[in-house]
This record gives sequence, C-alpha cells and structure tokens, in this order.
Amino acid sequence: MSRRALGPATLAVVQAVAASLLPADRTLLVACSGGPDSLALAAGAAHVARRAGLAYAGVVVDHGLQEGSAGVAESARSALAGLGYADVAVVRVAVVADGTGPEAAARDARHAALQTERAARDATLLLGHTRDDQAETVLLGLARGSGARSLAGMPVRGDDRVRPLLGLPRATTVACCAELGLTPWTDPHNADPAYARVRVRERVLPFLETELGPGVVAALARSADLLRADADLLDALATEAAAGAEQDGGLACDRLVALPAALRTRVLRTWLRTAGAGSLAADHVAAVEALVTGWRGQGPVHLPGLRVVRTDGVLRTR
Repeated sequence: MSRRALGPATLAVVQAVAASLLPADRTLLVACSGGPDSLALAAGAAHVARRAGLAYAGVVVDHGLQEGSAGVAESARSALAGLGYADVAVVRVAVVADGTGPEAAARDARHAALQTERAARDATLLLGHTRDDQAETVLLGLARGSGARSLAGMPVRGDDRVRPLLGLPRATTVACCAELGLTPWTDPHNADPAYARVRVRERVLPFLETELGPGVVAALARSADLLRADADLLDALATEAAAGAEQDGGLACDRLVALPAALRTRVLRTWLRTAGAGSLAADHVAAVEALVTGWRGQGPVHLPGLRVVRTDGVLRTR
C-alpha cells in the first residue's frame, strides 16, 4: 500500500498515526476489537510501521459477554492478519462484577489485559478512540459534575497508551475501512440505550448538532484540549502543595486551609485515592474538605474503602 495509492481517509489515518509517535516508540501494539475505529487504526499503524522499520503486533480482547464472542475475536484476528500482522494475541478475560457496572468492569478487565500484553512486548499501546469518543467523554464528565480533569477528556499520549485518532471524526475511520475493503464488526452494545455513552452518541449529540448547529463534536474536543492544559498545570502545582502539607503520615490542616480551593481539592482527591478510597465523588471530597475549612469538632468522614479523621490539626485515614 504505497502513499500514492492511499485514499483520502486512509491517508488521514496514516498521517495521524505517524504524528502521534515518538522516536522511543520502536514496537507498536494495536488493540483491535474489529470495529471501524480499531481496524482503521490497525491499517494505518501497519503502514507507518513498515515504512519506518518498526515492529508491530495486534491484540484482540474477548470479553466473553456476548454469544459468539470467540467468533468475533477470531474475525478480528483474521482481519489483522490480512493487514500484515504476523503477531496477533487473542486474550479472553473474565469480567467480574464489582459494583461499578458491566461497562466499567469490562473496561477494567480489558485495560488489564492490554497492559499485560504491552509490558510483555515492551511496546507502545495504540487505541482507536476518535474525536467523537472524546466529545462523548466530555459530555459524560459534565453530567457527572466531575471537574476539570474529567472534562479534559483523553490525552493523545498518557497512561502508557497512545490514541492517534483523537483528532479525527468517526466518519473518517468508517471511510478508511471502505477505501481498504475492510468489513468492520458492529458491536450490538454500541446501539443499546441502556448504556449512557450510547444515549449520548445516538440522542444527545445529534440533538445538540440540530439545535446548536454543526461543529459541536469538534468544539467539545477542542474544549477538552484547553481544559487538559489547565488541569495539567493545576495538578503539578497540587503535587508541590501536597508535599508541603505532609505531616506525621497525614496532611496538616493549617497548610491545607491556606491553599486556593482548586489546589486543596486536588491535594485531597489524590491523597484519598493513594490511601485506597474507591469511587470518589465530588461530595466525598467536599465532606473531607469540610474537616479543614469548616472544622467544628465533627466526627470522621466515611468514604468507600476508608474513613478520614482530623486529630491534632492533621487529617489521617483509618
């Protein structure tokens, strides 16, 4: 597949993959479900890898949640082989209900499997999220009231993974597959309104496009980029502030109360997560912050996985 032979959508995918890589990325591992986004990514990554002399492999995760999932995984493996992938791992995972919901549990199982494969190859993991996925993530974060970090969406690079297609609309990946004669798999879960992300995709975003005009998806993705830069700076400042507030294995309240609220809540959220708190919501952090800013001798704050007390002017976990 020479550059001259590439269709416009395929060329856009190839250019996006090439732009996302760094000199240290010597082995590429593409996560592929068989859907249009990951198939287009796999095609673009293979093209870039061959031209640059990089090693490349694929990984398909079978969640086992649907009848015939093994056949879907095999079809994805076959598609990758057709794109020139000699090394494709098909990994079946067990999705364990943990109270977070089936979507989150499946995501956690998938991420763990992908990280295991990435580490085994010392590879750069590539994921096929698009600009549409970014817009959906921003809207879901807005609905949860999760703050700037959630509204910042997904980075192109971060958490040992790369998302080369975040700047491209989903329509480009669909067109890329059509140009290459690929037949993507359609996940029935992607049409199930029981999932919040599906409702955002099928109902909320089209409504916003109709009422506010075209360009909403691109605007949401652009907002995520701007918010990510702000959140990165605040997180860096919060790391410095946390070091200055440490005292006797906890956090000194007199140092916390002197911080701007934007830094104080970040310090507390990171501290709580490090201590083992799970599923932190904004009201959890606010309750702990009240031990600092609204101290009246109140008792401990109970959070998922731990409780927080204030003793002798220091916040401690139990």
